[in-house]
Amino acid sequence: MKRILISLACVVLLSSHELFLKSESYFLEVNEESELFLFNGTFDRSESIITRDRIINAKIIGPEYEFIPDEQDYYDKDSVTYLKFRTGMEGTYVAGVSTLPRMIELSADDFNEYLNHEELMDVIADRKKKGITNVSAREKYAKHVKALLQVSGKKTDHFNTVLGYPIEFVPNNNPYVLSKGDKLSFRLLKEGKPLANQMVHYSCRSDNRNINSTVEHSMRTDENGTFVIELDQAGMWYVATIDMVESEEENIDYVSNWATLTFEVK
Repeated sequence: MKRILISLACVVLLSSHELFLKSESYFLEVNEESELFLFNGTFDRSESIITRDRIINAKIIGPEYEFIPDEQDYYDKDSVTYLKFRTGMEGTYVAGVSTLPRMIELSADDFNEYLNHEELMDVIADRKKKGITNVSAREKYAKHVKALLQVSGKKTDHFNTVLGYPIEFVPNNNPYVLSKGDKLSFRLLKEGKPLANQMVHYSCRSDNRNINSTVEHSMRTDENGTFVIELDQAGMWYVATIDMVESEEENIDYVSNWATLTFEVK
């Protein structure tokens, strides 16, 4: 399955939840001062910063390396939140940021449009079955994002580090030992356990990308929470998903946790 992402205002509105942890280059050198940045909007455009009071469990992990950012390690510019850090030894690193939940309330029409855009087919089907497609919705959502970095030439197994987020992607093999044309396998974990039959999306931006019309592919995880993508082009890749369930909390209709992971293929 695939869908075309068009950079129109309505799409930005509907996808404004998405959060990505990115880098200008995912290939770094030992002891290099570098930056990661948070795009809060789409993979290609950030609509707003992430305030520091929302960020929790931010960390970067590599060989004999664990960096826990302080307030002074962040700064904001042009709707983007930046995270400064210095690499350590060579190896494969994983970086992650999680956010505290926020609330949003949408009209029935806006919520249904949002569900359709994000291909949340199970929620759509459930609302139809219960006859509540014309009912507005209050949603509590949080975001959990990761990035994989390669520092110098040595490849290490830190790529599959589980950061303990409510939902997260964990690669089964290291993308930095792969090349264009290879396949990359992932596990999707929810509260540390495989999340089966979950819709996931993935896409790539190459050097000659046309961000105004980009193909995003979709598939579901298998019974083990696993899925495999073909790395059919070099560039910056992402995988993304939204886990939305009915809420058991009072005055909240749905709880959603959003996950993304980014990396680069040469």
